[in-house]
Amino acid sequence: MANNEERSPKGVDRGLVAMYKILDGPTSWVKETFVQPFQKKYPYYHRRFNRVPTIDQCDVNETACIYEAQEQWKRDKMVDSKIVRILKDRYIDCNYYEGEDAPVKCASIAAVSEEAATNWFIKYGDLGYNSTVVEAYMKQKHRMIWERRKSPEAV
Repeated sequence: MANNEERSPKGVDRGLVAMYKILDGPTSWVKETFVQPFQKKYPYYHRRFNRVPTIDQCDVNETACIYEAQEQWKRDKMVDSKIVRILKDRYIDCNYYEGEDAPVKCASIAAVSEEAATNWFIKYGDLGYNSTVVEAYMKQKHRMIWERRKSPEAV
């Protein structure tokens, strides 16, 4: 009885390994020889877009430039929104982890999160979901005029 328990089917194991090498060998060789040397090496999650001219650098009738500026603005808004969300999530996680000590230990994270949210609102707030880059540019222009009028030098 002990001999049957100690005996392993080594012939079956060898057969499976041989079958694997027969099936996997050619595909691995093609992949290592032809596919991998010609692939671009970059992380799939960090696609880089070239910066395009902003809306204030475009002519009034240049629709391609305005479209590119609009798409760039959408990407920038999306990235800024995700940064604010990540900072807020870090603050929530810190509060959950620290418990009663959270107001003291998470104060720096709270300050950074609040500053990022304030800056996001200054740039994108009150524009609405379907806003355009022209509306954002006008908001920026009106804010600069307002700040200029309210400065102590203007009085």
